[in-house]
Amino acid sequence: MNTIEIIFYILSAVTLGSAMLTILSKNPIHSAIWLVVSFFSIAGHYALMNSQFLAMVHIIVYSGAIMILMLFTIMLMNLNISDHISKPMVTKVIAAVAFCLVGLTLISVLAKTAPAIDTYVNGTHDYQSIEILGQILLDEYVLPFEMVAILLLMAMIGAVLISKKDRKPA
Repeated sequence: MNTIEIIFYILSAVTLGSAMLTILSKNPIHSAIWLVVSFFSIAGHYALMNSQFLAMVHIIVYSGAIMILMLFTIMLMNLNISDHISKPMVTKVIAAVAFCLVGLTLISVLAKTAPAIDTYVNGTHDYQSIEILGQILLDEYVLPFEMVAILLLMAMIGAVLISKKDRKPA
């Protein structure tokens, strides 16, 4: 095994471990910190693929801007475990079953797909160039780019609405 493979396996272990700790952490602030560690290790994967620009943008956008937004949202919601009303067991079971069904559906769909291309052909464009990357992103992929922005906004609004505390009748 060469050095690149060793670094890849270390980064993969860090990514999977920090993603698991993000899910399993009881404290939302600790979850956010583990998510930042996961984002940094994913940026390391980009750097291994000789995509330094994408690695830097990933760190700036995800680890910087989005995680600050998430932390502000967590602080705004004032999540406190002592005030938390526990969900009924039926709700937890239904959520687990729904998660398993969605996971099985995704696995079955991915198992039936074929690779998009059989062989990789070097093109004339250098996709590491910021100018070419910007032209492709904002010319060919402007609609998906804007739809992802709307999706992230809707997810944030949904998270705030779902976590809105019920007022106890006085």
